[in-house]
Amino acid sequence: MNQGWALDFMHDVLYDGRRFRTLNVIDEANREALAILVAQSLPASMLIRTMDRLVDWYGSPQSIRMDNGPEMTSHDFVEWARRRGITLNYIEPGEPNQNAYIERFNRTFCTEVLDAWLFNSIEQVQAIADDWLTH
Repeated sequence: MNQGWALDFMHDVLYDGRRFRTLNVIDEANREALAILVAQSLPASMLIRTMDRLVDWYGSPQSIRMDNGPEMTSHDFVEWARRRGITLNYIEPGEPNQNAYIERFNRTFCTEVLDAWLFNSIEQVQAIADDWLTH
């Protein structure tokens, strides 16, 4: 455990049509969900802040598997990982099967949370995601 993490972003819409994103992070060894962060925008600074919180709690993983999104390829995030000795394993564009554990997690999260509720606010999405994560 804690050798490799996987992360990915998802998106959905609130009942009033406003879009939001989720940042999902799991441990690849035991498939434990480490975090789900919900916000309208999730720039690299929020990604780094979330990852710092996870590293403080769990310790640094040896590597993180993810796609090539702008948040994950930003200079700040790459430098953050380098300073902590974390290898960034980018999957090939258009090959989500190379990050299969997080894709499977995303499907379950989508089915059991995002598709199961009509959300009125970002705070409601976060509260339901936190409760789901706990259970």
